[in-house]
Amino acid sequence: MDFKTGDEVEVSSVEEGFRGSWYAAKVVRSMPRLSRYTVSYDTIVEEKDESQNLRETVDAVYVRPRPPESRAGAFTLKQHVDAFYNDGWWAGIVCGEIGSGGKKKYRVSFPATGEVMEFIPSELRVHLDWVNKEWVTPKSQKVLGTAFGNGTPVEVSSDEEGFLGAWFSATVIKSVDDKFLVEYKDLTTEDGTEFLKEVIDRLHIRPAPPASPESWKFRFLEEIDAYCNDGWWVGVISKVLSDSRYIVYFKTWMQEIEFSHENLRPHHDWINGRWMQASQALGF
Repeated sequence: MDFKTGDEVEVSSVEEGFRGSWYAAKVVRSMPRLSRYTVSYDTIVEEKDESQNLRETVDAVYVRPRPPESRAGAFTLKQHVDAFYNDGWWAGIVCGEIGSGGKKKYRVSFPATGEVMEFIPSELRVHLDWVNKEWVTPKSQKVLGTAFGNGTPVEVSSDEEGFLGAWFSATVIKSVDDKFLVEYKDLTTEDGTEFLKEVIDRLHIRPAPPASPESWKFRFLEEIDAYCNDGWWVGVISKVLSDSRYIVYFKTWMQEIEFSHENLRPHHDWINGRWMQASQALGF
């Protein structure tokens, strides 16, 4: 979908700490040949001059229309919502409510971070996905172009402490609405006799990322995924060694670990039904 100057949109980000959030903005310059837009944010200001709204040039894949007004007076348990926090909208799931009447608040769980926070109704809206130029609800899984059928290789994330930020390889065994029974490729049951099976919702599952060429050479400060503790964890190349070995820094652990080439892959983000690398988004 092409946007014109003055169109009201929402913009996503690939920066660490902001992935998965959407920010209201207006298009101030359209560059269709480059598939890029310059936008002015509604709620984000310049660091050096807070009286000026931040302007940024972004790849078209990170821009979508503003969703239709869908804020409800009441939300239900396990409903998918967007919560307004830190100037943007973040996808979460209602996990409880507190109070009543004008003092009612909802507890929202955020699968991407594992956090649970409280919001008043006006800070929430019904979650919708922009797919194939139309807004669809989370339960419209087949419309998303990512219908994970039986046998589909996928990756799964977890909200459990100690596993946040990691993705684990699995295969879909069965899918019902927006729930999926998966069997992990490397995680086993406690007795180690069989591979672990688990029911996952759509916010914790994504397709298996594209394979990288064996000849791929990782660069200093490149963002990568490293295979460690049976899963893939995002890190940064902090040193390139000889014999195709690398030192990787993990911000989550504030730790450096050495890896061989075969245990690394370029980092990708699954956004709007498409795999993107941070370097692609920045136009490098």
